[in-house]
Amino acid sequence: MSGENNMQRVIAIDGPSGSGKSTVAKELARRLSVLFIDTGAMFRALAFEADRRLIDPEEGQVLNAFLSDFKMDYGKSESELIVIDGVNLTEKIREHHISTLASVFSQLPSVRKYLLDFQRSLALDHVCVMEGRDIGTVVFPKAFAKFFVTASLEVRATRRLSQLQEKGDTRLSLDQVIADQQKRDESDMNRAVAPLKQADDAELIDTSGITLDEVIAKLELKCKELASTNGIKL
Repeated sequence: MSGENNMQRVIAIDGPSGSGKSTVAKELARRLSVLFIDTGAMFRALAFEADRRLIDPEEGQVLNAFLSDFKMDYGKSESELIVIDGVNLTEKIREHHISTLASVFSQLPSVRKYLLDFQRSLALDHVCVMEGRDIGTVVFPKAFAKFFVTASLEVRATRRLSQLQEKGDTRLSLDQVIADQQKRDESDMNRAVAPLKQADDAELIDTSGITLDEVIAKLELKCKELASTNGIKL
């Protein structure tokens, strides 16, 4: 299958941190029986491993050598989403400080190029739901369905805090999470390479005041309509 045709077979879900897009994308993929691709997890895993190997977040020979040696297994199962060197990092990369690391490394062109190629290779021969921050604008600009999922800063921070507390992390206050979330938003939107933004042809979905089921039901219906219009079998 050519890359051009493959790009049409992607459901792109973009949005800021904490908007609920990962949860929405995962459940939408399950309901549609298609592949789910969590690009944020990939950036987190790469940043985690680079930090573990004491690689500074800057372009140069050291980073290039790291990327040429970096190998990541993705999607073996939901509980083993990300595996590096045989180590399951699926839960480890969800720790709060990894989010900041991922934001820093994601601004580097060589890192984005490495993961863009990896993401496109995963989508070969599959209809998939892919979520991230630049899927509909950069990675798959011709995706047949595009959505920009967002929510208010306070709602997103509250959700993030709840996730951390469920994992047993009670060190952060809501104010701290709001501040971190705001900093992450500014970094993602203002980075020089592939900044976070809504694609011109993406439908805006604000999850602030509606339930998860309502969001997914709306997206499921829309995706089926668009798939039928574009001759794509779901």
